[in-house]
Amino acid sequence: MAGSCDLNWEDPKITTYPGNPHPLGAFYDGHGINFALYSECGTRPFLCLFRPAHDATHELVEYARIKMKERTHHIWHIYLPDFEPGQIYGYRVHGPYDPQNGHRFNVNKLLIDPYARAITGTLEWDDALFGYDVNDQSPEKDLSFSTVDSAPFMPKCVVIDSSNFNWGGDTPLNIPFHETIIYELHVKGFTKLLPDIPEEIRGTYAGLAHPTTIEYFKKLGITAVELMPVQHFVTDRYLKDRGLTNYWGYHTLGFFAPDVRYSSSGTYGEQVLEFKRMVKKLHKAGIEVILDVVYNHTGEGNQLGPTLSFKGIDNSSYYRLTEHDKRFYFDYTGTGNTLNCRLPNVLRLIMDSLRYWILDMHVDGFRFDLAATLARELHAVDRLSAFFDIIHQDPIIGRVKLLAEPWDLGEGGYQIGKFPPGWAEWNGKYRDCVRDYWRGQPSMLSEFAERFTGSSDLYFEERRGPTASINFLTAHDGFTLHDLVSYNEKHNEMNGEGNLDGESHNRSWNCGAEGPTDDVNVNQFRDCQKRNFLTTLFLSQGIPMLVAGDELGRTQQGNNNAYCQDNEISWLNWEKADQVLLAFTQKLIHLRRQHPVFRRRTWFRGKPVKPGEIDDIAWFKFDGNHMTDEDWQHDYAKSFGVFINGRGMQGRTVFGVRVTDDNFYIIFNAYHGYIDYTLPGEEYAKDWTLILDTSKDEVIIEGDEGRIYQAGEKITVHDYSILLLHHVVPKKEHATAPMV
Repeated sequence: MAGSCDLNWEDPKITTYPGNPHPLGAFYDGHGINFALYSECGTRPFLCLFRPAHDATHELVEYARIKMKERTHHIWHIYLPDFEPGQIYGYRVHGPYDPQNGHRFNVNKLLIDPYARAITGTLEWDDALFGYDVNDQSPEKDLSFSTVDSAPFMPKCVVIDSSNFNWGGDTPLNIPFHETIIYELHVKGFTKLLPDIPEEIRGTYAGLAHPTTIEYFKKLGITAVELMPVQHFVTDRYLKDRGLTNYWGYHTLGFFAPDVRYSSSGTYGEQVLEFKRMVKKLHKAGIEVILDVVYNHTGEGNQLGPTLSFKGIDNSSYYRLTEHDKRFYFDYTGTGNTLNCRLPNVLRLIMDSLRYWILDMHVDGFRFDLAATLARELHAVDRLSAFFDIIHQDPIIGRVKLLAEPWDLGEGGYQIGKFPPGWAEWNGKYRDCVRDYWRGQPSMLSEFAERFTGSSDLYFEERRGPTASINFLTAHDGFTLHDLVSYNEKHNEMNGEGNLDGESHNRSWNCGAEGPTDDVNVNQFRDCQKRNFLTTLFLSQGIPMLVAGDELGRTQQGNNNAYCQDNEISWLNWEKADQVLLAFTQKLIHLRRQHPVFRRRTWFRGKPVKPGEIDDIAWFKFDGNHMTDEDWQHDYAKSFGVFINGRGMQGRTVFGVRVTDDNFYIIFNAYHGYIDYTLPGEEYAKDWTLILDTSKDEVIIEGDEGRIYQAGEKITVHDYSILLLHHVVPKKEHATAPMV
């Protein structure tokens, strides 16, 4: 049972020096440890030191509580000579408890250092974690004050030696955006059931770096893994009480600390070394590491949430509080709070965190969750906000991959297409349009063509290229690809919320039966639809993002919001993997990587690049004639052909040679019947080789033979399918060096 905190506790005789205000956090310099903590309104911070108890439990006990007396520009600091890495610590901060004016200091609560590089243990939910008395029966119980010590239930910070790792010459891969293929995955879920790696490292950073895992990535052909949140996070109490957990990890507590739950080697700083080894091995395999980061809110919730770190260090200096009553929090994220990116100390925290992951952990980029929140100045989203200004001018952060989820839950939060140059965006309009097209919705042809060619309607006027669009069909939230073609409705009953959580409008189609079925025709149709989606994704201009398991036919049994399911619902089931679909996906990715015409850096212009040449792109009806403006507007039109000119690119190699490629003709048919297509005339190509038909499960790649069709010949495209035809341009006309 936790007791109250004694402010008059006498410290043992520990030598202390004033220390320095920088760097923030705990820094080991080879002779001792400097501690620095930002708290503008706090009056008496205490550095609390812990060590394992001398008994069978080895529980961490607080053995010293040292008052921090030195203060420089709102930063409290102290230096402990002769202390070494591995020291376990936390903070307590004394100050006014005045929630209505935004202050929630409570010295009885142990607090995580916002700059902690490592955190040991996880949160053990208890009433002691709250700054107020949770048993108070008044409607304003958060105004009450708790005197119970929270330390026994809190994770603790660990001092590390950041120089204690040999990177062995590891350098950034700097894979260009137009060469990038992103693979979104969950560290635990990807290898938890992978039988070919040792059981003790499944679901960990080490599991992701195992040779079996890396070989899978290489054969698949992806160039970057996008890891769902790995910064130390907390699980909501209501989930824990229902026997569930925060599987996805979108409730960050430690923005510098790799989450200890994914460590197989230890919890007292070993997780940092294990993460670094993972990055090093992935880089050696030519694979970049992108982190999904959540700087828009923390895991402390609203006024009724626990006091774990920021809330007790200096609530009003970290969070956006309502003007009329600072007891309450602005919530643009649906999680209870929003970090205040208008404040210099919060911006510094975010930028310091990003630089740390780049310089110390060697990651290659970031995907910013609910990124529109970070750009809110007063209330509106401002693309000229301080957040973007600072990132744009930063020589470290500005050179890595920056990906945005371009929306939040606040008013005016849908900001797709409005992020500055240099950013790529999750293109939600691409996802919605492609889903609608392949379920046969009317009036989709024109928008589908726009999305397929890079969404110039969203990005062209901002002087951004097709690579501003991250094209995706599924993501961690929502249906898997298999479930997208197997369910009309969500089935989230296992989440314990009466199936009320999760998106209800999924633009999905079960192809004739809800969920698993023995109907052969339905299953064959579903397989065809999966091939349609994947083919569309990897032939589209922009940056493709594939969700781990979609290439294996992974199902979540209709659950489209598996955020709390740390079990077989979310983990990849390797024993039930669809090997045929995997082989199809591997060949598709190989095709994309072999042909620069599918990954242009510049927009199609609909005209020749040079006089006397044919257009870089041309659109056709089934009769071989060009599409007219009127043809695009027919609500019943669900099919078209598109010619892509391999000599219609404007890119050059690193040696200044013009980039060219073969020609391709693609026929899309989302109509419910067969259509006979007349191929274009000889000015486009004298003959064509059929290399892909999604009504079948084969992709013909170089070295194989496909059926040859002559210009003007008829070819039949099945209902709900794609044909891809290839015309080889002599290799001597191609540039072979990398594009610039």
